[in-house]
Amino acid sequence: MTTATATQTRKFALGRYATVVTRVLTGLLFATTGLNGFLMFMPAPDPSTMAPAGVAFSAALYATGYMLQLASAVQLVSGVLLVVGRFVPLALAMLAPMVVNIFLFHVFLEPSGTVVALLVVAAEIGLAWAYRDRFRPMLKAA
Repeated sequence: MTTATATQTRKFALGRYATVVTRVLTGLLFATTGLNGFLMFMPAPDPSTMAPAGVAFSAALYATGYMLQLASAVQLVSGVLLVVGRFVPLALAMLAPMVVNIFLFHVFLEPSGTVVALLVVAAEIGLAWAYRDRFRPMLKAA
């Protein structure tokens, strides 16, 4: 094996490890927050510390009677799929609208969590790129 081949092999292995770590950490984040939507083991943010628009949006979701449970179920199922490494492209596709909403919520309604939202967006994009070959058939015109 040449030096160039060994270097390429190390870079490939490092990329694989980074993908696995990102996948598992993202999965744990979403599985935990999804489970919290049902079991409420983490304290809810204090509404007095939130922007009024963020409180109003959260109250509207709660008032629907189903939206928070639906979002929690999607997060829990997708998070578990990411952690175990099965149906990863499906989990990423299920999480994509949620990630966009998390990002836009923090950009426009509750700026205090923008950094975490950016990290979640970066993880979603990075994982989508790592699994891009699996998304190609879905993006072909019929």
